[in-house]
Amino acid sequence: MRDYRSEYKNYHSKPEQIKNRASRNLARRLMKKKLGSAINGKDIDHKDSNPKNNSYSNLRVQSKSKNRSKNA
Repeated sequence: MRDYRSEYKNYHSKPEQIKNRASRNLARRLMKKKLGSAINGKDIDHKDSNPKNNSYSNLRVQSKSKNRSKNA
């Protein structure tokens, strides 16, 4: 039987994942500051799939369903 809690904890506690998550959160804050409430209920997507590249030209707003299906 798989221990999903342990797998999740081990994956998300890795230093690389912590940096990626912090960078994605920064991208969300940057776009919210730039676009305001226009991003409510939507995701921020990195065009080059690099979560550390938070330049405005690399960020775009997408619906959650489209962004999730792309990464699946």
